[in-house]
Amino acid sequence: MKLDIQTLDAKGKGSIELSEEIFGLEPRADILHRMVNYQMAKRQAGTHKTLGRSEVTGSTKKFVRQKGSGGARHGNRKAPLFRGGGKAFGPVPRSHAHSLPKKIRALALKHALSTKAQAGEIIILENVTSKSAKTKDMKAQFEKLGLVNALVIAGVEVDANFGLAARNIPNIDVLPIQGINVYDILRRKKLVLTKAAVEALEVRFNG
Repeated sequence: MKLDIQTLDAKGKGSIELSEEIFGLEPRADILHRMVNYQMAKRQAGTHKTLGRSEVTGSTKKFVRQKGSGGARHGNRKAPLFRGGGKAFGPVPRSHAHSLPKKIRALALKHALSTKAQAGEIIILENVTSKSAKTKDMKAQFEKLGLVNALVIAGVEVDANFGLAARNIPNIDVLPIQGINVYDILRRKKLVLTKAAVEALEVRFNG
């Protein structure tokens, strides 16, 4: 699969051949779904908490005699069935993360890249370096490239000026190559890869 390389000013800079093993797979929704669920579960805080009967503040005095009242037998008013009592089997802090095989995670990333390639929503840039950190200038360059909703994947490091200029633009995400992930690829319309990012991906999957 061959794609044209462009500069930030939307000028041609040759072409690049993308690996069919990474960008040419037939996308599978089930694998992508599993990976997105895996990512979302890991992001959940899991800090929800309610008080059990042993944690509720209140008297432990037995408020009604054991026999003869005509009612049920109770130790104190902290029981779950009373107003102000503890919650029975309530949520406690925990991790929502679950495991997913490393091979499935790697395959999901390939399928996400292939999804964008098949839809013609990949743009290859020579690099993403900027002389100024002005958002206005960066927005003008993105308009030339037709980028309104996009994920930009830079090389090992994101250029400081580019990162500062792009971070205030709505619906534009910028990540280094180490941060590339299925969820962020799918949530944005366009995927913008630098030459360095493409090379790094090929080394990652074929190395």
